[in-house]
Amino acid sequence: MAEVNNNTLVVRKPCFDLPTGCPQCLSAYIYLHFAQIPFQLKFHLNHPHSDKIPYFEFGDNVAYNNENEGIIECLKKDVGVVDLDSEVSSLPNWISIKAIITTWLDEALAFELWVGCEGSSAYSIYYSDLPWPIGKVLSWKKSRWLKLKHGITDDNADVKKEEIYGRASSAYEALSKLVGEKNYLFEDSPSSLDAIFLAHGLVVLQALPESSTLRIKFLEHDNLVRYVKKCKTGLKEGGTSPSSSPQFHTDASSSGSRSQSTPRSKSKSRPKREKTEEEKTLKRKGRYFLAAQLIAVVVFVTLMTFDYAEVEELDHVDEGHDH
Repeated sequence: MAEVNNNTLVVRKPCFDLPTGCPQCLSAYIYLHFAQIPFQLKFHLNHPHSDKIPYFEFGDNVAYNNENEGIIECLKKDVGVVDLDSEVSSLPNWISIKAIITTWLDEALAFELWVGCEGSSAYSIYYSDLPWPIGKVLSWKKSRWLKLKHGITDDNADVKKEEIYGRASSAYEALSKLVGEKNYLFEDSPSSLDAIFLAHGLVVLQALPESSTLRIKFLEHDNLVRYVKKCKTGLKEGGTSPSSSPQFHTDASSSGSRSQSTPRSKSKSRPKREKTEEEKTLKRKGRYFLAAQLIAVVVFVTLMTFDYAEVEELDHVDEGHDH
């Protein structure tokens, strides 16, 4: 492992009284807490929809979420963080429990965030710092992609929802029996599945509205609620929490370098009339507004073009199956 001061977990911003509102980011945060690895916390605002987030900076290296089966596997294999699964991954029910957490519950939470709750919670987690038009377009895009993934149409929407919620309900029941009155899923120590499921539970309980079907089903299991709340208390009181002054990370290069941009100084060639603060503010806001609208239009047209091509490709696939 690199020096502590060089360990930085970059995540999406905090919201809903959580250190980060993103389930994947939160699971990495919890895993590092369980592994007792001190680290700094930074919030990435420029590209909140990137699948590279969360990522972990250690020394001159970066481990991204979209590499090696996700951020937790990267932490174990590439970064050298202690493997919390070494003692429990050989247990008979490990594979089945991992499957229901990483598939059934992962799919159910994504569906609830983007479709079931009409994207309100997801927008706060992922897009609220972006210009409004861009955030709305990206949110619509994600919602539409999830519907395509699950094959949801206007005709079968109710049936598909019941299937998704039914699998989640079965998963909660199985996990409730597994946890019982214990503090962790397996044995007496935490694992990566605890980190993933605890992140899921925290987002369900705190980010989803009270009317959420998924939240209602989770609340049917008192021991799961206790299990999640105890984790939240431990995160607040634990001595291995990250640095007390998290920073906002506004840009990240694809190569993983961590150079910071600095304001450019401008020299004046000749004296000019000093603009009033009001004039400066109005001009600055005008530029931001025009730039945001221009970018939103370009993004919208690009995404719409891509979606039409995507739909046509799906139609061709369907026609091929018909033949």
